[in-house]
Amino acid sequence: MIKCHLARLMGEHKLKVVDVARETGLNRNTITLLYKETAVRVDFETMEKLCDLFNCKVEDLFEKV
Repeated sequence: MIKCHLARLMGEHKLKVVDVARETGLNRNTITLLYKETAVRVDFETMEKLCDLFNCKVEDLFEKV
């Protein structure tokens, strides 16, 4: 199973879904699915934008459990 740490990162940076959408240009629904860990797939572009926003690596955002 792949765990997404977007909710933790957003909490640490005190960001809401709308803030992440505005900063990255990603769709709010995409961010919500990742936040709630209900997303079925993730585009490389989405991962890159989130990693750029949070200044992190892919392994900081996703973890294989």
